[in-house]
Amino acid sequence: MGYYEGREQSAGLLFVCGKREVFVTVWRLGLQGKGWFKLSPSERMQLKAFICLLGIFLLLLLIAVRLLHGGEEQPGQESQEHVPVVEHLHNIWIMEADAEGLLCYAEGEKRLYPVAEQEGGSDAREDGTAGNRQTDCEPEPGTGETGSDMAWGTAGWLESLREQVADLVLTDGVVTEITLKSEKISGKVLAADSDGVWLEGLGRLEFAKDLQGYRLYRELTMITYRDLYIGYDFADFCLEDGQICAILLAREEAMETIRVLLKNSDYQGLYHDHVELTCDTAYTVSAVNTETQQETVTEYPAGEAVEITVQEGERVVITPQVKTGKLILQSVHRSQGIPAYRGTLEVQGTEEGAILINELPLEEYLYSVIPSEMPASYPQEALMAQAICARTYAYTHMQQAGYEMLGAHVDDSSTYQVYNNILEQEAATTAVKATYGQLLMREDGLTPAETYYYSTSWGYGSDAHVWKTGSADQYEYIIPRHLNRQEMKQVLAAAAGEAVTEAAGTGIGDLTREDIFAAAIRTTDPGDFEADEGWYRWSYTVTRLDPEILLQQLKKRYEANDQLVLTLDGEDYVSAPIGSFSEIHNLTILSRGAGGVADELLVETDQGTYKVISEHNIRYVLCDGKTQVERQDGTFVSMNSLLPSGFFIIEIAKEGDAVVGYSLTGGGFGHGVGMSQNGARSMAAEGYSAREILQFFYAGCSVKEIYDDSEAD
Repeated sequence: MGYYEGREQSAGLLFVCGKREVFVTVWRLGLQGKGWFKLSPSERMQLKAFICLLGIFLLLLLIAVRLLHGGEEQPGQESQEHVPVVEHLHNIWIMEADAEGLLCYAEGEKRLYPVAEQEGGSDAREDGTAGNRQTDCEPEPGTGETGSDMAWGTAGWLESLREQVADLVLTDGVVTEITLKSEKISGKVLAADSDGVWLEGLGRLEFAKDLQGYRLYRELTMITYRDLYIGYDFADFCLEDGQICAILLAREEAMETIRVLLKNSDYQGLYHDHVELTCDTAYTVSAVNTETQQETVTEYPAGEAVEITVQEGERVVITPQVKTGKLILQSVHRSQGIPAYRGTLEVQGTEEGAILINELPLEEYLYSVIPSEMPASYPQEALMAQAICARTYAYTHMQQAGYEMLGAHVDDSSTYQVYNNILEQEAATTAVKATYGQLLMREDGLTPAETYYYSTSWGYGSDAHVWKTGSADQYEYIIPRHLNRQEMKQVLAAAAGEAVTEAAGTGIGDLTREDIFAAAIRTTDPGDFEADEGWYRWSYTVTRLDPEILLQQLKKRYEANDQLVLTLDGEDYVSAPIGSFSEIHNLTILSRGAGGVADELLVETDQGTYKVISEHNIRYVLCDGKTQVERQDGTFVSMNSLLPSGFFIIEIAKEGDAVVGYSLTGGGFGHGVGMSQNGARSMAAEGYSAREILQFFYAGCSVKEIYDDSEAD
């Protein structure tokens, strides 16, 4: 609205309503020809009143027009239409589909999404399906029907969506488009990494960037490629554009074969520069190109040797023609000499060299583990306890492979369980057969226990916190018990529901205190099961300390884990490269863990102060590689890189400010977590059964048959 002059020699007011102009002259006010500043005060008041009246009139006119046209949008006005919110969900697992909508599992939770109703109009088809609400389903084999042939929202159409992987489009939270991922494959998983998986007979398949994984049995949950079972075909894989977009871990079955990565001679490394072998029966060599999947099979008679060479990407499988045949690996040396292996051998070419995998039945694997881990001369119940522990340990890694990228569950060294280093022994094989299929399960009856074991205790065990890992609290069933005859009786009585008095050994005090532990390690308790073992007590005396050796030991442990060797910086200990020093001024145990194990070692030097954390690192740093350990039976044993245990006290010898030597008084052999093998031997010799032994070392756990899912009584 504005004041206007010059239209047909008149003056007035010009109003604009939409595209219409309304001009009102002001002749009757006698204002023509006068500018605003030439008006008298009374004339100005009259003009203002007139303008106000016209404004009110115009406002009423606009309201009337709106009412007459029902609020229709006028040309030129901005659109006020609703903007829909569209969301795309990829590779979602559809659990159920009915009139209420799609019950889906996404990101670890269940979600119900309503499905849009069928729309009519120009998009509706004669057969009743909605053209703009189609699924992109492929035909189901053998049914003659497709998702697009069934009307959107019908019972049959909904049924076809159950237990499928799909992409969903949500419009304002309602499903408006569905694309099923109906192409599926399965096969034995040979290896897996974060980018893809190798399937036997199919080669390597890459993972899609929006890969999702689901475990469908027991409790529905999300998984990753690490949950695949190496060596088994328990999973289906959904494909899209040639890539795996979803993993469906479809079933849970007892696993009977294990894949063992064989290290080269004397366990020096993973890769073999050459592989030479023969067999005690006729055998076949099958060479497979993993890219083309072309296979060449050659037969060889018993005793004929062959040298296997592979290029990167090649895979060779050597198989005896009878199941009891053994492959003799002539290019590898073990303590027994030239080892022979049951099952099959696979040679795979990698960029770093050839790797060698032995696949064989789990039970037969144990035939060679038990004598390598425990002397076959031990009592049968001790060997049986060891067999159950070893089987459980192996089965745990069969469920979660240690070398998923290379396609193996474990290796054959002490990193996992020593395998086939010692010849099979009849007593050990008998123990394996007597415990056929038995695992030690946690209290839930479903999860295998972590059955750690070690050689000998000093009278007490420790717990999983010795390794300084975040998972230690999961092993609450590994209790730092006193390995004492009275305590054994109390534990078994309590497990049987009988009334018990205070367990033996609890009155000794807090072994994490330096004074209490020192007093205990300097004495012996005849009630301890291992009081007569050579490793029950030992001493280690370094008469001339070489600071350079200790410096190099510190640097090596810092390189292995820079969070467990710290440097004092002001008042705080920080992770920093180890500097040089020429003198040691003090060696002190700062703290102890369960059972009295050394947990932190303080190393004070002329150039800095360092804190060494964990019993393993402390055992490594204080072992000079030259000094021998004297056991309580008077025998001497060389320790190349590690002290016998972390259960010891330290006394230093000084000349001036410099530490020139130190003496350790200790006990036990090994980390002290789980079952003591020599403790088990003594228990078995005194009449305790394998189950009672395991009950003592693994609180609340029970033995269960793996193959029939029922408890072994």
